[in-house]
Amino acid sequence: MLVLLKSGRFYLAVALTLFCSLLGSFLAGFPYLQVIGALVLALVLGMILQVFQPVVQQAQAGIGFISNKFLRLGIILLGFKLNLIDLAQAGVKTILLAIFVVSGTITLTYKLARKLGVSQRLAILAASGTGICGAAAVMGISPQLPATPAQAEQKREDEVLAVAIVAILGTVFTLIELGLKPLLHMTPQQFGVMTGGSLHEIAHAVAAGSAGGPVSLDTAIITKLSRVLLLAPAALIIGIWYQRKNQLNTAAGAHKLPIPWFMGGFILASICGTFLPLGAATLATLVKLAYLFLGMAMAALGMSVNFRVIGQRGGKAFLAAGTASCVLLLFVIVVSKAFF
Repeated sequence: MLVLLKSGRFYLAVALTLFCSLLGSFLAGFPYLQVIGALVLALVLGMILQVFQPVVQQAQAGIGFISNKFLRLGIILLGFKLNLIDLAQAGVKTILLAIFVVSGTITLTYKLARKLGVSQRLAILAASGTGICGAAAVMGISPQLPATPAQAEQKREDEVLAVAIVAILGTVFTLIELGLKPLLHMTPQQFGVMTGGSLHEIAHAVAAGSAGGPVSLDTAIITKLSRVLLLAPAALIIGIWYQRKNQLNTAAGAHKLPIPWFMGGFILASICGTFLPLGAATLATLVKLAYLFLGMAMAALGMSVNFRVIGQRGGKAFLAAGTASCVLLLFVIVVSKAFF
């Protein structure tokens, strides 16, 4: 690692991914791109950089480090976005809804994907992104699904496919929910619950929730963040389940549980952000850093994707996640009208 950090190739990788992350954040400020989100834009920009293949090849050693370590750092810092007091004040109904949405959507998407013949890892990643919080969930769950060196390229392809699936579906369903708004006759709180409880990325929930006014936006953010909070326990449960399912807890790994330590940092950051007097400006800066590092990790992922495989393997996973998203939307509409 020290050799890598001293390498010019590492700094080239940092420069390229930082450029993609910053540009993605800038582009996400435009109205029509806001619904896509900075992370997905950084991924797309990283994929575009493959046009300059000689430069990307020189940075390849650093790209792996960034997609791994910077990802974990970004998720830890993202914890500062979670205010536990606000979540507690949202009430038991919101937390219960989040638990039902996350567990139900992950299970349904995974089962549908496997029935359609999707590989296990891609099915899990697409299900996690659909059920929890989009690209951040895909990248947060992925380290819990160990791969051999021979499987490393396929794992990266699965990550990109899962991120692409939730990005496209999230954008489509954001537009659908905005179109449904005048037909559903919801209160601002109900509309916020619907958007925060059903949409994939935080950016999607913000974009749709804001259409219902300030109350709707606040409710959408709190409801969405209650799902984000479940990323840590979901990562632990999925990791243990995956290890046992694939009999990876034998031999040297018999006593090693797949504990996502960086998720512990995520929870610790949320505790610090809630109870320490850090100030709104400091918290906002930490969250911006979180998205900066996550954007760099997404760009690194985009720079290493194999384009030929995406079209061949993505269709069935997209169908499974799309079907589950329809079921999720219908469920959340009923719940928000009945209980909020």
